[in-house]
Amino acid sequence: MTGAERLLAACRVRPVDATPAWFMRQSGGSLPAYLALRERHSVLDIARSPELCAEVTAGAADALGTDGAVLFADVMLPVEAMGVQLDLTPTGPILERPIRSHDDLARLRRVDVEADLGFVLEAIRRVRSAIGVRAAVIGIAGGPFTLAAYLIEGGPSRDHLAAKRVAFGAPELWAGLLDRLTEVSVDYVRAQVAAGAQVIQLFDSWAGALGPTDYDRLVAPWTARILAAIRDAGVPAIHFAAAGSALLERLAAGADVVSVDSGQSLAVARGRLGPSVAVQGNLDPARLVAGWPAVAAGVDEVLAGAGPRPGHIFNAGHAAPRETDPAILRDTVGLVHERTARTLEPAEARP
Repeated sequence: MTGAERLLAACRVRPVDATPAWFMRQSGGSLPAYLALRERHSVLDIARSPELCAEVTAGAADALGTDGAVLFADVMLPVEAMGVQLDLTPTGPILERPIRSHDDLARLRRVDVEADLGFVLEAIRRVRSAIGVRAAVIGIAGGPFTLAAYLIEGGPSRDHLAAKRVAFGAPELWAGLLDRLTEVSVDYVRAQVAAGAQVIQLFDSWAGALGPTDYDRLVAPWTARILAAIRDAGVPAIHFAAAGSALLERLAAGADVVSVDSGQSLAVARGRLGPSVAVQGNLDPARLVAGWPAVAAGVDEVLAGAGPRPGHIFNAGHAAPRETDPAILRDTVGLVHERTARTLEPAEARP
């Protein structure tokens, strides 16, 4: 199987010749080619340049041997297109003016994805052309709670107190903000698929800060619209939330794959989700900077937790640390492929 075939089959819980692997943040870590570009260009400069974005995205997949080429694009790009001034710092995006009132909400501009985010779409086309079938092109989008939290907090937050204050205390403002974000996100994911993205991962990284009942009321209706748009476009949807154990079944609603963070047992997660939902994960990212013995032991633990059932994509439970040695990532992919290599029956013989 090609890398693209392997990843797409696993997303759909179909047999594969080896477990596919990719890493969150693989395109923006410590690869020499990327670091050389960063000496001359900012993160936003690279993300906004189709040529540079494609070079980084395809180059990382080629260098690491991953089965997925995840687009070098920040989840906040659609927010920037809405007229929000932001700066991408090493600790996360910092916004010039948070959204905390109806007047703030009213100043968000409507987004024409082709006109305002066309550079992302052109980058996808270039990656797809450059990578061929070697790896599946993975588009990305920010989840409703995460985007809203950044907009309200004005930057990263430990407890998301300002966002929760709006969600609980100003429900009309919260719903209006999520409506606006969801409209943009639906158009954005559809356009990414039309441009050539073969999988979309929805990063609702901070949604795990909510309890199940609050998630159902404050996030799930809007998430459902985005996931439906991805699946209606004909590609698998991967749903990710850090610290999402309490929401696991909810994350699976409307998604093909649930990305399981490192704080959970992968075996337990598979049991809770059942045989029809694929899982992704869940190596502790710290192992990637702890030396090869720690990585190899972690790989074996993850693969044992996944078990022999189809529908597992190897990944870390969160983004790979920026200082990870690229050789470690490359060797991890090789080890996963080696440990899980299997012979498939001819397609016509499979049930």
